[in-house]
Amino acid sequence: QLSCLVKVVTLHGIPKDLDSYPKDLLLFLSPSDYAATGSCRQYFANIGKANLDVLQRESSQRKQLLVEALACLKIPGTQVNEENAEILGRLVCDLGGEYIKSSGGNLLKRLSQCESFLPDQEEAIRSVISSGNTTFGPPVEWSAFTLNELSGLIPVFNHSILQKIPK
Repeated sequence: QLSCLVKVVTLHGIPKDLDSYPKDLLLFLSPSDYAATGSCRQYFANIGKANLDVLQRESSQRKQLLVEALACLKIPGTQVNEENAEILGRLVCDLGGEYIKSSGGNLLKRLSQCESFLPDQEEAIRSVISSGNTTFGPPVEWSAFTLNELSGLIPVFNHSILQKIPK
């Protein structure tokens, strides 16, 4: 339905008020289509707020979005800073384990909003949390507030992490 709607909306060119359309609609446009109305950063900030699950997780379209987002944001290597993590929004759910490890705690809060993780992502999340080298500190210092902030990651925690969290 969304891809059909995009065809209707863009029949006479890209509308100037594209930002006022539902964010999910943007998933079916490319950054170059959007360029007439804004920057690629703005496009991906909007994409980050869209329901990415409209596209299948391992689909080529979703993978291409991530590749284009990383290029647009000029992310060198695998380290994503806080500002870029905010722009990526829900796209952080598609970042591989190497990005999660390199970015340390910058991604944890956003990752906790993801529906599911691949095995390499789970391993990377556990590694980052176990290091204690995040703004949340080591699990032995966590409070109920911290657990609430990271609630979506709790299913990923292994026994060694869980036993360190204060009762």
